Amino acid sequence: MGNVYTKDIKRVAMQLYEKFKDQISTDYQANKKIVDAYVDVMSKKVRNRIAGYLTRYAKMQRTQVKNEVEEEYIEGEG
Repeated sequence: MGNVYTKDIKRVAMQLYEKFKDQISTDYQANKKIVDAYVDVMSKKVRNRIAGYLTRYAKMQRTQVKNEVEEEYIEGEG
């Protein structure tokens, strides 16, 4: 079925990614520390969900950028 995240978790993760794009990595543990530092979260469960989605979102964004670069390279050859 896939992972279900609330809109709030997605919104916070996307905002963190946009603000701290250079610090966000595809490493969950590192992202968990970033969430701890920049977001006032009341529970570990919510913090972990934000960090998990942030990691997943970072992977999606990096894959998307990589695909765009490859497409530009292929178009340039043709």
